[in-house]
Amino acid sequence: MNEVKVQTGSCCCCSRISAIMERGSGSAPGLMWVLGVLIWCSVPVQSHPQCLDFKPPFRPLRELQFCAMYREFGCCDFDKDQQLMTRYYSIMDQFDYQGYANCASFVHDLLCQECSPFAAHLFDTEDPSTPTRTIPGLCPDYCSMFWGKCISTLPLLSDDPVITRIRDDESRLCHYLQLDDPDYCYPHLLSNQKLTKNLGRVQSDSEGCLQLCLEEVANGLRNPLAMVHANDGTHRFFVAEQLGLVWAYLPDRSKLERPFLNITKAVLTSSWEGDERGFLGLTFHPNHKYNGKLYVYYSVEVGFDERIRISEFRVSTNDMNLVDHTSERVILEIDEPASNHNGGQLLFADDGYLYIFTGDGGMAGDPFGKYGNAQNKSALLGKVLRIDVDDNERGPLYRIPPNNPFIRERSARPEVYAYGVRNMWRCSVDRGDPLTKEGKGRIFCGDVGQNKFEEIDIIEKGRNYGWRAKEGFSCYDKKLCTNSSLDDVLPIYAYPHKMGKSVTGGYVYRGCEYPNLNGMYIFGDFMSGRLMSLREERGSGVWRYNEICMGKGLTCTFPGLINNYQQYIISFAEDEAGELYFLSTGVPSATSPSGVVYKVVDPSRRAPPRHCHYDPLPVRVKSNLIKFVPQETLIGEEPPSRHRTEAPSTESYDWLQELIDRLGELGQDQTTALPTTSTPKPPRHPRRKGRRRKGKSRTESRPEIREGAVRLVGDEEGRGDRGRVEVFVGGEWGTVCDDLWTTNNAAVVCQQLGFRFALKAAKNSEFGEGRGLRILLDDVQCDGNESTLLDCKHAGVGTHNCAHYEDAGVICGNSDYVVHV
Repeated sequence: MNEVKVQTGSCCCCSRISAIMERGSGSAPGLMWVLGVLIWCSVPVQSHPQCLDFKPPFRPLRELQFCAMYREFGCCDFDKDQQLMTRYYSIMDQFDYQGYANCASFVHDLLCQECSPFAAHLFDTEDPSTPTRTIPGLCPDYCSMFWGKCISTLPLLSDDPVITRIRDDESRLCHYLQLDDPDYCYPHLLSNQKLTKNLGRVQSDSEGCLQLCLEEVANGLRNPLAMVHANDGTHRFFVAEQLGLVWAYLPDRSKLERPFLNITKAVLTSSWEGDERGFLGLTFHPNHKYNGKLYVYYSVEVGFDERIRISEFRVSTNDMNLVDHTSERVILEIDEPASNHNGGQLLFADDGYLYIFTGDGGMAGDPFGKYGNAQNKSALLGKVLRIDVDDNERGPLYRIPPNNPFIRERSARPEVYAYGVRNMWRCSVDRGDPLTKEGKGRIFCGDVGQNKFEEIDIIEKGRNYGWRAKEGFSCYDKKLCTNSSLDDVLPIYAYPHKMGKSVTGGYVYRGCEYPNLNGMYIFGDFMSGRLMSLREERGSGVWRYNEICMGKGLTCTFPGLINNYQQYIISFAEDEAGELYFLSTGVPSATSPSGVVYKVVDPSRRAPPRHCHYDPLPVRVKSNLIKFVPQETLIGEEPPSRHRTEAPSTESYDWLQELIDRLGELGQDQTTALPTTSTPKPPRHPRRKGRRRKGKSRTESRPEIREGAVRLVGDEEGRGDRGRVEVFVGGEWGTVCDDLWTTNNAAVVCQQLGFRFALKAAKNSEFGEGRGLRILLDDVQCDGNESTLLDCKHAGVGTHNCAHYEDAGVICGNSDYVVHV
């Protein structure tokens, strides 16, 4: 069953309900029955900006003339504004001068609430189980004034039969037209600063974490590590799996059954979690529409050597959704001394050249040679390479661009464009501001760190990015770091390993659909699962950081949106229109089908209707199509359910008094049958202070607590289905500290506590730090069917290499979602 949490709030009948509760305190079933009947009266309903089309509000492209109060931000474009104006005049033309003078402003206000940013709430469309109101929810005082002056306009404004029947009764009509949550009634919501403050901006919590949402785009993928488009007008997108498969998707998100590319036999990888070898990169030639070329980056084994290979392919002349596998031409191969730090990014920048981002060769600290591969310009590892692959049908497979920075430097490889990089994982080219083109052509990269820091860099020609001399802003190799000839460029941002241990570079958002995000660089961390953002300050050039959190409460309760994702963030992507996506998985293995593609959505503001419209070019399909079926679900909230009831049919009928009388009778006769309801008692939630008591603890005096028992602690609202995981081992309670915490681990905890599902594996002390306890478990790896965490693989009781800021937690449930009313 769904968990339903009831919060009492102030309303017109709360004092009378209190009387019922006092009189019926001896009858628990009666009390539950009353609460069940009166739940609509006692629950303050939350809301969020939403239009009648179930989408966020927007700023009109053309200024509104009629509903001018919503010209800056609302739910109407110019065409809708004109329709409302036409309807207004058709109504007012039926009144004389006096009627016009009395009612014009009322009719104008009521019609224009369709343009309100809170239109969905005012008209009751947030809950699809209730009919849309014909008149917006009115505050009682405003309704009284309207009734006193302009009751005659009602038949012209509404065809609701209930309104027709009760319109002559002010009390019943205004009761019917009012909202259950008075904060949102018109016109009081206009002066409610909690609602109107920062309206239309990206919302953030008290800690500045931006509240965004997601839309699931593809699923069932095995370590999806790249998503690209062909820039050919078809708006297809192509997703590559680490095993060596690339899948083609149509704009409607259906997947072609036959792979676009399959080189699994050539690709070197394994099923080990965290294996960095495999199919690593994919990009289409800028003129792919005409020459059919694409380029791939993958690991191969040649004899006893491991290499990275960059190859050119062509699309089949008979099927635009299939690569001609016989067309492969190996452009470049580079020996890999170790199995990690393989790089993997390919992209074409605005100059038309192919950029290749290689790792430093692997192992720790770039130990190759006197200064390491990254600082050695005669090595191709630890570099950004730039080559020209145009017109390569005859002669060399690639040429060196004439303005490459080290083309005339003896002992330097001419392919080198920039150096001093450790293992850049995911880079992107900024499309530039849609209007000014500011920022266009910049190349952003995430460079994975060694021991302490992860960094974001902007790649420039000929520059040294510091590794192995520096890691982030700090020295790694002190001798190299103090070398005056280093002349390295510093990252635009670096973060410590307490925030994450493997950066995944992202994109500067330049799409059309979410104007608030324009100019925001969005990236993530593979290990911690954090989503993060940077925005450049105008003038100073300083990049300001904000973490991105999934929307809380009702923020993401739009159709098709979710507020959770698989934790290992592998890659980011743009579609052909410039909208932003990321790819993640629940199990970081090349054979686990837990990978999902998500689209990033701003629920606070969208572009005006039809502004972002495009018509994809037709695609001739010769393969069966697999229809996309979303699997992810919204966690924590569902749209509020509000059921309006008509006012009493007679003035003498007092339904609330009848309930009071009936409950009084129940107090005298407990055998009277009642409607049965199931109202579970709220779970007790253990709370501890930071200090532990001296002497024998309460847990030590309870031998009945079995080894491996768990409890959930730290939820601010005291909910028993979520919290920091604390485990009982060896006579004491302790925490689980684990940046690799997975939903499989969470499933063991939730099932042990009697829940069916693990809705989230919470990391990074989301439910607080258990500083008063020892860290008892770390590096936990469960299959999901173990009895306790002790049955899973772990580093050993009390053995760990982490701190309490990585204390793990869970959110459990007995259904795919939890309802909070």
